[in-house]
Amino acid sequence: MFKVTFKFENSEDVSVFAAFGENLLEVARKTNVAIDAPCSGNASCGKCRVKLVGGTLDSKKTRHISDEEYAQGWRLACVSKICDNVEVLVPDIASAYRSRMKVADLSSPDEIKIFDDLKGQVCEAGIALKNDMEVVSIKMDVPSLDDTMPDNERLTRAITEATGMQIVRIPYAVMKKLAVVLRESNFDVQVVWRKNANDVFVYDVLPKDKPAVVAGLAVDIGTTTVSAIIINMLDGSILAKGSSGNGQIRYGADVINRIIESVKPGGSERLQKAVIEETINPLIDTMCRQAKISHNSIYRMSVASNTTMNHLLFGLNGDSIRTEPYIPTFFKTNSMYTADIGIKTNPCAHIIVAPNIGSYVGGDITAGAFVSMLWNKPEFSLFIDLGTNGEIVFGNSDFMFSCACSAGPAFEGGDISCGMRATDGAIEACTIDKETMEPTFTVVGGEGTKPIGLCGSGIIDVIAELFRCGIISPKGKFIREGARVRHDQYGIGSYVLAFEKDAGSVKDVEINEVDIDNFIRAKGAIFSAIRTMLSYCDFDVSMIEHVYVAGGIGSGINMKNAVRIGMFPDVPLELYEYIGNSSLVGAYAMLYSSEAERKVYEVAKNMTYLELSAITSYMDEFVGACFLPHTDASLFPSITE
Repeated sequence: MFKVTFKFENSEDVSVFAAFGENLLEVARKTNVAIDAPCSGNASCGKCRVKLVGGTLDSKKTRHISDEEYAQGWRLACVSKICDNVEVLVPDIASAYRSRMKVADLSSPDEIKIFDDLKGQVCEAGIALKNDMEVVSIKMDVPSLDDTMPDNERLTRAITEATGMQIVRIPYAVMKKLAVVLRESNFDVQVVWRKNANDVFVYDVLPKDKPAVVAGLAVDIGTTTVSAIIINMLDGSILAKGSSGNGQIRYGADVINRIIESVKPGGSERLQKAVIEETINPLIDTMCRQAKISHNSIYRMSVASNTTMNHLLFGLNGDSIRTEPYIPTFFKTNSMYTADIGIKTNPCAHIIVAPNIGSYVGGDITAGAFVSMLWNKPEFSLFIDLGTNGEIVFGNSDFMFSCACSAGPAFEGGDISCGMRATDGAIEACTIDKETMEPTFTVVGGEGTKPIGLCGSGIIDVIAELFRCGIISPKGKFIREGARVRHDQYGIGSYVLAFEKDAGSVKDVEINEVDIDNFIRAKGAIFSAIRTMLSYCDFDVSMIEHVYVAGGIGSGINMKNAVRIGMFPDVPLELYEYIGNSSLVGAYAMLYSSEAERKVYEVAKNMTYLELSAITSYMDEFVGACFLPHTDASLFPSITE
C-alpha cells in the first residue's frame, strides 16, 4: 500500500492509502476529493489536471498536457496510476468550478425581480398565491390528577376544537418533543400545521413566546449547478438565495455517465451523497446563516430537476432511463420526506417534486414551462432551457410538445478547457475588434475581478465574435494569425482572451478549436431539435411568435450572437426573451402556492413528449447544424446579409 496525499491551495491536506496500480482519479473519488472530470475519466476533456509535487506516478502523456507542463509536474488524474508514495496538488483554477458556492445579495433588485414578476403573472392567470401552512396559537388545560388525558390526545382535542377536523396527524418528530414543550410553555403553544380537506398534519409545536418562522426550501438540481432559495411560507418573501456546483460532476458531466456510475457497486450511494451531503446540505447551512433561521424552521421542500437527477437524489436505479424503451421509476411522486434521504430540514418536511414528462424531459422543464406562461397564451411560443440537456417546449394554450437533446455541459462551462459556471471570475460578455483582434470583456464579480474562465453566455459571445471577425471559419478552425492566435504542438489553434499575467488563474485564459468544436455540436443539438420538433408538428420557424430562453448560463444571452452562430432560429430579435433560471422560479411557485403546484401537474399532463432518437430526420438536421451558422445559409438570411 502507498500513501497518497492530496494537497490544496486553501485547505488542509487529505491523505489516504492506495494499492499499486490504482487509478488516481478513482482514489480521489473514494476519498471524496473533488477533481473535476466531465468526461468521467475517459481522458477526453483534459480537466482532471493535478500537479505532482512529491513521489512518482505512472502517468502517460496526453495531448492535454504540453511538454513544458509535463516537465513542471502536471498530470491528468484519470490516466495516472499509483506506483509509489505520492503528493499531488489539486489546483483551485477554473476547472475546479464545482466547489464554488455563491450566495445572492438580496438587496439587489436583479436577484429577486424574476420572482416578483412571476407573482404578477400568476395572479393574472387566476392562480392564488397561498398555501395550506399556518401558525396558530393553541391553549390547553393544564393536566391534573382530575384530568389525566395524555399529551397527544390533549393536543388533538384542542386542534379539533379549533378546526373542526376529526383527524389530526402528529408525526414522531413532534411526539418526541411534545412533553417538554407543553410543560415549558404551561400548555400554551404555537402549532405549525397543514390543514387539508380531510385532516390536519402537525409539523411542529413551539413555545408561545418563541417567534415562529415557517420557511420553505425550493431547489433546482441541475446536472452541473444546484440553485436554491429559502422563503417565508406565510408571505412568499425570499429569505436567502444561493447556488453551488453539483458535487456529482466528478462522476461525469452528463447524465449518461452518472447513470453508468450509479449502477456500479455502491455507485448509487456515492452519487446521492455527492448531491445531498456535499452540495444541498452545505448550501442549506449557508443560506440558513444568511437568513438567520434554524434548519428546523424549514417545513417544506420543492424540487425541480431532470429525470435522472430526480432518481439520483432519491437513490433510485436509473439504468432503465438510458436504455430502450427509456422507462424511469417515476414521473411524479408525492410520498417523499426530507428525513428519508438525509436533507437538513425539519424532519417532517414533505418534498414536492415537479413531475417529469419523459426520460430526458424532467420536472425542471415542467416548472420552467409553467413560468413562461405559454400554456396560458394563444400565441405559438418556444421555450428553450439551456443546460447539460437542451430541453424544448413548443405550443400554446391549446397544445404543447416537448423534447430533449444531449447538448452536453458546454452551456454551463463543461467540455470547454477554460469553462466555468457563472461565478466570480467568469467572462460573461465579450466583443473583439475586427482589425486588431483585441478582446473587450466583462467579468462576473465586477470591476477589478480578474478573469479565470468563460461561462455559457461568454462562450456564445466569444465564438460569435471570432466568426464575425473572420478569425475562425464556419467549421470553427482558425484562419487568421496574430498575437492572440497560436497553435500547439499538435497543430490545434487557440485564441487567448487573457494572458497569465492579467488572469486570475495559473495559466492563460484561452479557447481552442476543440472547445469550439464541442460548442458547435452543443448549439447544433439545440437548433436541430427545434427544427425537428417544429417539422413534426407541421410548423416552420416563421410561425414562432415568442421565444423564451431559460438557464443560468450568465447574466443573460446576447440573442443576436446566439442567432449568428446558428443556435437559435433567425427570427426577429424582439421575439426573444431571456427569463433566467425558470426551473428555480417554478419550484418557488410550487412551494408557495398550492394552486400553482396543481397547475404544474396539469401542465405536465397536457404535454406530449417526443423522443428525438425515434425521429429519423433528427440526425440529418444535427449534421447540418454543426457548422457556423449552418450548412444551409438560407436558414439565416440576416446573418448572410
